[in-house]
Amino acid sequence: MDYIIGIDVGTTSTKALLYDLNGKIYAKANKGYTLYQSVPDMAEEDPEDIFNATLQAIQEVVAKAQLKDGKVVAVSWSAQQHSLIALDKDYKPITKAITWADNRAGKYADEYRENGRGMEMYKRTGLPIHPMGPFYKLLWLKNEEPDIFKNAAYWVGIKEYIIWRYTNVLKEEISMGAATGLMNMKTADWDDEAMKEAGVKREQLPELVDTTYKIKGIRSEYAKVMGIDDDVYFVMGATDGALSTIGVGAIETGVLAINIGTSAAVRSFVDKPVIDPKGRLYCYLIMKGKYLVGGPINNGGIVFSWAHDALFGSELETAKMLKMNSFDMLTEIAKKVPAGSNGLIFHPYLGGERAPLWDANARGSFFGLNRSHTRAHMIRAVLEGIVYNLYSVTLALREVTGKPKAILAAGGFVQSSLGRQILADVYENDVTIPESYESGSLAAMFLAKMSLGLEDKLEDISKYIGAKNVYHPNEENYAKYRALIPIYIRLSRELSKEYKSIADYQREFPESIDDQK
Repeated sequence: MDYIIGIDVGTTSTKALLYDLNGKIYAKANKGYTLYQSVPDMAEEDPEDIFNATLQAIQEVVAKAQLKDGKVVAVSWSAQQHSLIALDKDYKPITKAITWADNRAGKYADEYRENGRGMEMYKRTGLPIHPMGPFYKLLWLKNEEPDIFKNAAYWVGIKEYIIWRYTNVLKEEISMGAATGLMNMKTADWDDEAMKEAGVKREQLPELVDTTYKIKGIRSEYAKVMGIDDDVYFVMGATDGALSTIGVGAIETGVLAINIGTSAAVRSFVDKPVIDPKGRLYCYLIMKGKYLVGGPINNGGIVFSWAHDALFGSELETAKMLKMNSFDMLTEIAKKVPAGSNGLIFHPYLGGERAPLWDANARGSFFGLNRSHTRAHMIRAVLEGIVYNLYSVTLALREVTGKPKAILAAGGFVQSSLGRQILADVYENDVTIPESYESGSLAAMFLAKMSLGLEDKLEDISKYIGAKNVYHPNEENYAKYRALIPIYIRLSRELSKEYKSIADYQREFPESIDDQK
């Protein structure tokens, strides 16, 4: 029996899962690392930390599985989008990995929005006008860090860098290339105008290849540490957004995929480029005849984690003593509050926001607080606010792709019964959740099988997904959410007039997240 490792390089950790060729999981590992946020708008990671996390995660799953009757034939990669690393001529990083959550390029995104060039770039590349995009990060570095920009021989993302470390081959697959804002969505090649605007040359960017492209052989010293053969195939894989969509089976046009992990997203596949006239959605080429349209959201489960830590300190100590999961404890507290949280609305913009606002200055707020509200209302309002935000993105998606045929959901948020119910109630729709919630790693494994010639059609991933559970909305809650969602949307428009003012204040009088620990 041969085996495949699907590995997902996320924002806060790397997960590795070891599968046999029938899709059975033999071992899992999860290795975390630090997100550096020492100054306002900064969100960086150390490429060495992430590389070591991948090395340790693969080593752990191989050791746990104790393989005796075969070997690992392929490692296939999923990774966070929009990261940027400058490498010198010897391929050594001269910056940390600047992540999707870094907003320091906001000034340049604003300029491109105001002068109209941003919309022109969006129409060619599919990247919305936002500092998350490597295109805008390059503008920022060119103007604010000229020495780094001048000394950079290559520009890559975290996945490209890691694969190079293992294989000595520098390539970039098209789904990750699409997320840079430097690739033309129609030609699947680096866009000449985008490169000129950003000030980079073609030779500074990796060669673009398909998502199923494979590299045979890795450096023997790493193979030895991981416990695998050095002739293993490394399959390029795709972005985490693309693979989490494929991994829940949302491949058919018109099927909506919702993923709520640390961040969140609403996505749907289409068979040709689709551009939103208002620029609210991305459109990225994933593979031939498959474009992913959707909206990424900064503030998913990370907001629940904030509320967990900031509002419920004493309960966390109680949960620890009782050996309970503290997140489960909070959802039980939130269940005691009726749908709509008695008119308490939470805007979950703790880290700026991508879709639907595309405003790096956006800030969070509670609205409607009165003396009857408790922390239980606040925690439920936080959960509801995350879903309201997703729903507002879905309204934009409906305008360009039509009403969805079905809704599939994955991520840690929907492992909670309350999270599932809020999602179904707000959408007033059945929500289907696959039994296997590690959708990104599963899809990475499947792409490896396609790369090795063991599968032909993307749609055939359905046989690996396993049982699907359907959750139905509670009609008693419809009226409450129908009344609150328009208020939520109108209020976000009104507050947006002051987001820059309060963000500028916070930059003038900063307190870093690291200082608070």
